[in-house]
Amino acid sequence: MLYPYLRPAALAALLASGACITQAQTPVTYPLPSETEKQQLAITIADTLYIQQHYNKLEYQIPMRDGVKLYTIVYAPKDADKVKYPIMLNRTPYAVGPYGPGKYKKSLGPSSTMMHEGYIFAYQDVRGRYMSEGQFVDVRPEKDTYKGKNDIDEGTDTFDTIAWLLKKGPKNNGRVGQWGISYPGYYTATGLLSRHPALKASSPQAPIADWFWDDFHHNGAFFLPHAFNFLASFGLPRPQPTPTGNPAFQHGTPDGYDFFMRMGPLKNADAQYYKGKVAFWNEMTQHPNYDEFWQARNLRPHLKNLNKGTAVLTVGGFNDAEDLFGALKIYETIEKQNPGMRNGLVMGPWVHGGWARGTGEVVGNVAYGESPSLYYQKEIEAPFFKSYLKDGKPAATPEATVFEGGTNQWRTFAAWPPTETKERTLYFQPNGKIGFEQPSTGSEFDQYLSDPAHPVPFTEATATGMTREYMTDDQRFASRRPDVLTYQTEVLTEDMTLAGPIEALLQVATTGTDADWVVKVIDVYPDNTPNNSRLNPAVKLGGYQQMVRSEVMRGRFRNSFSKPEAFVPGQVTAVPFTVQDLCHTFRKGHRLMVQVQSSWFPLVDRNPQTFVPNIFEADEKDFQAATHRLYHSPQHASQLKVRVLAVR
Repeated sequence: MLYPYLRPAALAALLASGACITQAQTPVTYPLPSETEKQQLAITIADTLYIQQHYNKLEYQIPMRDGVKLYTIVYAPKDADKVKYPIMLNRTPYAVGPYGPGKYKKSLGPSSTMMHEGYIFAYQDVRGRYMSEGQFVDVRPEKDTYKGKNDIDEGTDTFDTIAWLLKKGPKNNGRVGQWGISYPGYYTATGLLSRHPALKASSPQAPIADWFWDDFHHNGAFFLPHAFNFLASFGLPRPQPTPTGNPAFQHGTPDGYDFFMRMGPLKNADAQYYKGKVAFWNEMTQHPNYDEFWQARNLRPHLKNLNKGTAVLTVGGFNDAEDLFGALKIYETIEKQNPGMRNGLVMGPWVHGGWARGTGEVVGNVAYGESPSLYYQKEIEAPFFKSYLKDGKPAATPEATVFEGGTNQWRTFAAWPPTETKERTLYFQPNGKIGFEQPSTGSEFDQYLSDPAHPVPFTEATATGMTREYMTDDQRFASRRPDVLTYQTEVLTEDMTLAGPIEALLQVATTGTDADWVVKVIDVYPDNTPNNSRLNPAVKLGGYQQMVRSEVMRGRFRNSFSKPEAFVPGQVTAVPFTVQDLCHTFRKGHRLMVQVQSSWFPLVDRNPQTFVPNIFEADEKDFQAATHRLYHSPQHASQLKVRVLAVR
């Protein structure tokens, strides 16, 4: 096996499996691992042996109040009969294996640091997944009232699990913590609804908050490869408990752009591939708008009157292509609806779950300095759980610990978004300019032809899925297309830090009756920027256009996500939407660029540009080219409201 082609997490898995690894004798795609990555790799290998030497593995079927039993594997320190440890609970739909005696996980808990500190780690297959009994429901709607023992949700399942573990599991100190990433992060957030008094610390990490905005949708636009690929495996039925999962979908080509173009309209997905086997896909396609189906899967209204004895630390990544919305909104909602509760936020430069895998030093073609993941694990996460679960006292954790891109440093704030910001407005202007001055003279609009038969790709990479690195990709390929509008500032004469959400207000017109609008905020490097030895040597950083934030808005939802509206051809129309939070410094000598486009394929499904009641049921004839205009006149000033952080 040629190790320079692999990143540390993959190397660790290979070494743990006993694979023979030799150095490549041919040119490599990636540079060799950094010293920090090598050290982390050695730790990962050593941890595999440590678990077997220091932990006992126990397997339980824990009964819920309605009689359904949930399969739970517990790893307890071998001296748990003498030392009372706290319990760390992880509930997941992704399998708690390996199953059976004598088979151990290769890592335990959120980090190696916590594994060595000693906790009782409990992993549970949620209802209806893998070895647990019952019926699985995607993002099961939560209840506010309960009429009997058969009235269950994820909150009651968490309560019953904690109660059973405290009483019948390994001896413990009576305190419980919960953590999880992505879907397990959602189960961690729903665990707060258990309101169990023993739940003292909870860390929802990249959690789902509302499935009309997380993962599969952004402002009503459908994230096609992420949903299609995920449900093609995860969405298949599981008729009875099993230790094995479903196979991954085979596209038959490495080219996702070509695959999804050949698939055609969304209605073909089931007819050509799913064949009626993926129930949630069919449910989802029957609900294109934010109706009762999706509103029931919005966790935010339920996150109130929580147990104030539970401390919360929500974690997310600014380069998380899946659940950036969820992390920000779970934190925001708990803060607003539970005054006085200990509630903190950590946002790093990571991809989805990157804080728990590797060192987090590189995302795509962008290097973020030494070990942001290890810093988080050792200096923030481990002390948080230790304080509440072992020491029994509040942790000295700032309200918000946020990584600032551009300068590659951690910042702490008393609130998020920071109160130290000043709201300013960036105005689109004629001749490809953008700045804080209002437009006064020149052309009133820019226009482009948007053709669903030739959509703008979201990346230059050849991939069948949503690449995790796309959020830092070089956008030079897009700025050279005629169907992408590009605006940029003059060269900055001083650093400018944006922190918090961006509010977009586009003044647009179209010859069609529907359209998507994509806004990308980009950091343009100086032409003389030297290359970085930590990156692929083929990457040239001179003039690099690093995407630092992006968002899409399905125009039909501009006034209501529940009641879509067609555009009136030729009529200037306001399209407002929120571009998710960032914390990034555009350095002196750089430029800030904004790109606007109307397709982002196959990351986002193609808008037919002809208004139809349900895009999931659109026919090929509905897909029509249209000319779109972006106005930047004094009367119709397209703009971005940003928060500029005060200079320290």
